[in-house]
Amino acid sequence: MIKQTITVNRKKYATGLFWQPVGVGNASYNYVKNLVKNLKQKYNLFIDYKSMVGLGNSKTGIRFGMPSAAVEVLNSLSEFSSFLGVFKTDDHYYLIAVRNGIIIRDILLETESQARNLYVELSNIPDWGALFAPVQWGMPKSQEKFLSDIISSNVSGRLRNISIIKSLLPSVFFVIVFALFGFYMFHSPINEMISKKEHKLDPELAKEYKRQIELKNKELDKQYNIVKKEIKPIVHPYDNLPNTIERANLCYKAIGFVMQPISGWNQTYAKCDGDYVTATFTRDFGTLNDFYEIGGQLMPGALVQQTSDKEILVRAKMPSLPTNASLEERDQETVMREISTLFQKMNVVPEMQGVTDTLTNGVDTEEINVIELSVSSKLIPYEFMQIFNGFEGVYMTAANWRANTRTWNYEIIIYTK
Repeated sequence: MIKQTITVNRKKYATGLFWQPVGVGNASYNYVKNLVKNLKQKYNLFIDYKSMVGLGNSKTGIRFGMPSAAVEVLNSLSEFSSFLGVFKTDDHYYLIAVRNGIIIRDILLETESQARNLYVELSNIPDWGALFAPVQWGMPKSQEKFLSDIISSNVSGRLRNISIIKSLLPSVFFVIVFALFGFYMFHSPINEMISKKEHKLDPELAKEYKRQIELKNKELDKQYNIVKKEIKPIVHPYDNLPNTIERANLCYKAIGFVMQPISGWNQTYAKCDGDYVTATFTRDFGTLNDFYEIGGQLMPGALVQQTSDKEILVRAKMPSLPTNASLEERDQETVMREISTLFQKMNVVPEMQGVTDTLTNGVDTEEINVIELSVSSKLIPYEFMQIFNGFEGVYMTAANWRANTRTWNYEIIIYTK
């Protein structure tokens, strides 16, 4: 595969990113960390843009600090909520597809035939706001544009490392270099100052210096009106938990909604997490058009994204549920012992640990006790969650379904005193 970078106006841009929408209220970095755990392909770089994140792999030629071509094109063509475009770049072709403000395709193609075929395939999807293609292709309703005219020198964001350690390495490197340079430059003067122990600062000069500092501080106090921010109370997650069985039923129905039988495509994996349900399909003999046609009827409103030549991802927002405060009054150790006993009766060994989370409002901090539980089961969600009927503060963070083994994997947290 060719390197997924292009050069526009002597500046390199990253292409070939895997784009996903981010739910309202979710921190993009935390969402990226959780997302990459469930994807087959490895990603080590990301960029966040509005309500989306784009994932990339440095093996495709992209690098830390590069801007995204898709972001710059989307910024320039902001008047169109949906558009499909192919742009000639040196010896290759860059294709971008945007639906309702979400980037669904972002790829650099090696040959003109590849670019033309993919353009024709995607252009069959109805309701594009604008179409862009080379004029010699003679595509209906399309116009030709050039990246050099679209992409400006203003960069809206740059790729970052998903790994925190890798993100800190450049900063650490420059700090060390600066420290060594400072030591080299000031080593002799510092020694000289230390050696002159009997040298004393002129008291009149020190007094004048102190007076000028105080005067400047008073001027700044008058110039800037500093308003003390209102301190909001700490938000406890256990104050807003949905009913355990209602949550399980909703996840079960949501997974059924996205795991529809589509001819020529095999169901592989589905996941219901906080606000979204996601499913993946692998291609057998079907085509992308088949999936859009049938899937559009069976899954109205769902986002369909092609992640590779043989895999499609479907994502849908789940309706919200009413919430109530729920906290287990027993201590963490007692609850863990009770849960272990229940699963021992079923001859099941769960992965379980007790942890302490720290909450803060920016001023005050508070620690809460949480039990984290992960277990595989053949029981469907609302049957499985009945195991926890005797407990409070229970929340199913994720339900995962694997079609090849027909097995569920559940991730549960329990808030305790």
